[in-house]
Amino acid sequence: MPRPKKCRKVCCLPDINQFGPLNKTFNNTIIMSVEEYETVRLIDLEGLKQEECAEHMKIARTTVQKIYDDARKKIADAIVNGKKLVINGGDYMLCDGSGYFCGRNGCHRHNCVNDLEK
Repeated sequence: MPRPKKCRKVCCLPDINQFGPLNKTFNNTIIMSVEEYETVRLIDLEGLKQEECAEHMKIARTTVQKIYDDARKKIADAIVNGKKLVINGGDYMLCDGSGYFCGRNGCHRHNCVNDLEK
């Protein structure tokens, strides 16, 4: 029996969750999880190291590395092969806006709630 997945903490859901080429009909869709989106946001946009990202998301650095690698492959596949990319689903919990990284260009929304309370 595999270990249950640990909820990963993310600041906020993306405002836009679908991307794709404008000059092509979509034959294939790639699904990126919310936690994959969060690792790309924290590492590439915010400039955090994997260790800092892991601390923020409350998971191991090796887990961040795997999630990040998977996310980059999905982004590359969508761009190179002209596929639609949709950000949806995953095992995550939204932050409450009070963490160390939340004030750092990341969680700029004031009404983040714990997704598990819904």
